[in-house]
Amino acid sequence: MSAMRLEHDLLGNYEIPATAYWGVHSARAAENFAITGVPIGHYRSLIKALAIVKEAAAKANQEVGELDNEIASAIIAACHEVAAGKFDKEFIVDAIQGGAGTSTNMNANEVIANRALELAGFEKGDYDKIHPLNHVNMSQSTNDVYPTALKVALIIEIRELMKAMEYLRASYTRKAVEFKDVIKMGRTQLQDAVPMTLGQEFATFARMTQEDEQRLAEVIPLLSEINLGGTAIGTQLNAPQGYADAACRHLSELAGWQFVVAGDMVEATQDTGVFVLVSGVLKRVAVKLSKEANDLRLLSSGPRAGFGEITLPARQAGSSIMPGKVNPVIPEVVNQIAFSVIGNDMTVTMACEAGQLQLNAFEPIIARALMMSIIYLRQGCYTLADKCIDGITANVDKMRKDVEYSIGTVTALSPMLGYENATLVAQTALAENSTVKEVVLKLHLMTEAEFDAILGDVDKLVRPNS
Repeated sequence: MSAMRLEHDLLGNYEIPATAYWGVHSARAAENFAITGVPIGHYRSLIKALAIVKEAAAKANQEVGELDNEIASAIIAACHEVAAGKFDKEFIVDAIQGGAGTSTNMNANEVIANRALELAGFEKGDYDKIHPLNHVNMSQSTNDVYPTALKVALIIEIRELMKAMEYLRASYTRKAVEFKDVIKMGRTQLQDAVPMTLGQEFATFARMTQEDEQRLAEVIPLLSEINLGGTAIGTQLNAPQGYADAACRHLSELAGWQFVVAGDMVEATQDTGVFVLVSGVLKRVAVKLSKEANDLRLLSSGPRAGFGEITLPARQAGSSIMPGKVNPVIPEVVNQIAFSVIGNDMTVTMACEAGQLQLNAFEPIIARALMMSIIYLRQGCYTLADKCIDGITANVDKMRKDVEYSIGTVTALSPMLGYENATLVAQTALAENSTVKEVVLKLHLMTEAEFDAILGDVDKLVRPNS
């Protein structure tokens, strides 16, 4: 059998594998919360954020004279390694857990303490020398550590999502340039409207993406207010004078982002409104991204019995029964990402609403939902750009013929013919299966020269003020 070490907590003794960096509190949590099978170590940015918060706390405790220099040095060195990802597999508790994140905080305390013990020349579990709670968790509570770490992690992840969105936007923009002179019919309510270019359609996708990047940038400063130092409920019980400001300063240096101590820590400890806001912006990103995917599926429908205006790159066989069928699988997976994000937003909404009195006990599910949403959206943007947008081709002749045959072009004639005559032209063209030009000339409403002056150059219809 593998060597074991004996640890204890308020419930009694517990055997821990001697090689494990986690301890009794993590072990009990892993037993209690066998829910998703996805441990918190899966969320790299959250583990990095926890290590950064613990390092900031250690430095602050050292600065105010609460933590021995040698112990502080060992803890800080251990935090560096945890932040770098060396011990992600030691974060074993399930992402969904009771206890307002206490199990996550305990897991971090134990991993950091045991690695600090090793660095200081001691054995794992020798907590008389460096203790998970007395030293690593000094001047802290789960209730200020966990939300602070979540905010740090969200800033890290949102920045990465913005990079992915910029990447997707660049793909849209390249297609907008490539298709800038490709004429097609615009549509409203799935009915022919007026002509536009395929380039304008993709330029719109790029603009929509850019606007959402801006909305994400706006929520990052709102995540900068932290309650670190507030301890249990924000009253700063057991946190020494000067600790909160010192911890915030060190955290800002370590994270590379300016954090500020909340003006009212009691309020900040129980108020999860910022997570509702972040989730709402992520839902906005998802909804618009899904709309773009819907458009791509519709525009590429066919290949012969649908819109058929664009062709998406073929990625895999589309059917086990219909030979040759190719499906728009990349836009479809983006749609499903969006559905998941929208569902996560509801989870965040309900979890934030369910907070009671001085603490919200449901921050673990808030954290998991937000992390999942950001990661899914980030990967979705890269996947959509690389495996779909970059390979799209335009069916130019099909689109131009549709423009020439569409009755939607009659809109441009309304100023000269009047609404009633223009309506007559549209109805007649539709009934007789004729072009707008054929009907106008047949009814002697305009000369061919007059018609061509307005509709002969379709480019003037799509860029009338250029």
